[in-house]
Amino acid sequence: MESRPPQESPRRPNGGRKPNGSGGSPTPPWLWLLLILGFGVIFWQFTPKTEVPVPYSWFYDQVEHDNVKSLILTGTEARGELRREEQYKDPSSSSSTTPKKVIKFTTVFPTEHDVDEVQAKLRKREHGEGAPPAPQIEAVAPSATNSLVWITLLLPTFVIAALIWFMMRRARDQFDGGILGSFVKSPAKRHDRSKQRTTFDEVAGLENAKSELQEIVEFLKSPEKFQRLGGRIPKGVLLIGPPGSGKTLLARAVAGEAGVPFFSISGSEFIQMFVGVGASRVRDMFKQAKENSPCILFIDEIDAVGRVRGAGLGGGHDEREQTLNQILTEMDGFSPNESVIVLAATNRPDVLDPALLRPGRFDRHVTVDRPTRKGRHDILKVHTRAIPLSADVDLDSIARGTVGMSGADLANLVNEAALLATRENKDKVDMRDFDAARDKILMGAKREEIITDKEKRLTAYHESGHALVAWLTPGADPVHKVTIIPRGRALGVTQFLPEEERMLINESEVVADLTVALGGRAAERLVYNDPTAGAAGDLKQATRLARMMVTQWGMSDRVGPVFFRASEEHPFLGREMSETRDHSEHTAQVIDEEIARILREADERAYRLLEEHRDELERLTEALIEREVLTVGEIEELIGKRAGARPDSEPASDEVAASIDNPV
Repeated sequence: MESRPPQESPRRPNGGRKPNGSGGSPTPPWLWLLLILGFGVIFWQFTPKTEVPVPYSWFYDQVEHDNVKSLILTGTEARGELRREEQYKDPSSSSSTTPKKVIKFTTVFPTEHDVDEVQAKLRKREHGEGAPPAPQIEAVAPSATNSLVWITLLLPTFVIAALIWFMMRRARDQFDGGILGSFVKSPAKRHDRSKQRTTFDEVAGLENAKSELQEIVEFLKSPEKFQRLGGRIPKGVLLIGPPGSGKTLLARAVAGEAGVPFFSISGSEFIQMFVGVGASRVRDMFKQAKENSPCILFIDEIDAVGRVRGAGLGGGHDEREQTLNQILTEMDGFSPNESVIVLAATNRPDVLDPALLRPGRFDRHVTVDRPTRKGRHDILKVHTRAIPLSADVDLDSIARGTVGMSGADLANLVNEAALLATRENKDKVDMRDFDAARDKILMGAKREEIITDKEKRLTAYHESGHALVAWLTPGADPVHKVTIIPRGRALGVTQFLPEEERMLINESEVVADLTVALGGRAAERLVYNDPTAGAAGDLKQATRLARMMVTQWGMSDRVGPVFFRASEEHPFLGREMSETRDHSEHTAQVIDEEIARILREADERAYRLLEEHRDELERLTEALIEREVLTVGEIEELIGKRAGARPDSEPASDEVAASIDNPV
């Protein structure tokens, strides 16, 4: 059957909504009445009056001829009405102007004396039988109210009315499309398929994850192929992996391969200060996804909203849990033909709610692990496509020395190398730039600090102790580089390059690692008999290993093959105060005694080893003070072959481990 790309039906923008959220309840009649009344008052204030302005002399002639019917006096201003219509022509206008017919007029008295004179004349008129009635004279005090005052009084009324109208028009439903529409609308970003160019070819080093997701791509391309036999594609796929391993890139690649719309959102974007906003955003997000199906909905860092419900001291009826409940409901509400795939990513699957992980919601879990050596080589090839490389650059060698790095770390490594080459005005990026960039990432940037000769010698003894113990201990990781140049927060660093990539670790290797970790402190005790605070980082690392040996790996004969839960397993879920401890106080005391014993034995082994090879320690220290950096070849020239080294063979390791001392 020929597969065809899914067709999208034409829709309104904004997911089929009416623009601006219109379509709510009609405007109430009382609001229209208020608006008409206000506009009527303003119209009355600014409508031109029917009175004709006339000069005082013309008005005085009408008084003389007893043609004034009524007069209203306001200070030196007057308006009134004539008994009979008269014509008035403005002398200042052109001769062709038609005279105005005057029945109502306004005029201004020159002085207050003229006002009194006119009033006296009008009141003295005696009208006999059959004569017109006497003129009506009324005096009105000047009013301070004018048009500006009217506008000032009416403006707040109009503002309040407009605000009420706006809120009533837009406040339909609970919040949807209303005044809080910007809060409850889904902030998911849509990436158009026309602009979606990420494919599986751009995702290197994740072959297992890509093969798991290829079925999702096939379903989105041709869903009828699966529906023919009654197959149902997983509703949700959970990508699990450490930060920077490429989970988001994989989700974009799935959308790019399938050629469907891609919606992305972070788990933290659901939660806001208003109750119910998160659930409304979830509803709106799934509504948009269904309207644009087939599509992919990607929720990054889902642990921000999908953590276990009911955790903590206060129980759980908060905004986050209501949002999670809405997500669970929406995923259950999918029908098989909606073709909406929910991809989610997290680096903390242990804190997710079990209801979120059950079949029917996130049916498939895809582990996105750190890349292998071949994967790192392929990732480096992808990131160096647009970078001019020198002939001495060996990507396979770089991949061997970057075990544990994620895809984001490798991209940062390439970028740092390009920046270092640019800083030195090079035309191409060479191997030295990659080595310097790796040292900067693993050990930190160089610090331009001036330390005293005493501190420099003490640091040299400390790092020489680490290097010499590792050099003489079978099973320990081989030394790659030793430096006393301050980097990051450390005054010195010993870097290791294991010979084999280890997926499991046995007891002898853990004991060797403990001995190497305490080698720096043992060297200080041997030379100065006065340990410093510089071993704080070593002690922290050694104590963690010893505790895991006793409580989780069953490497203590006295405690036995028992697993004890670590106290920091759920530091933020609030369980430590409600769950009982899985061992007694006596067992806790035995565990502490065993950890102390293991650490003391490792410390004594390192001390005896350095005491027996005091001459080699001094040679290493003096060379380190002089050169500040010693490579594996230089160390071999000083003290000979490493114990247990493979003759005439290169390291077969994919891993670099850095032991960093952090003096306090």
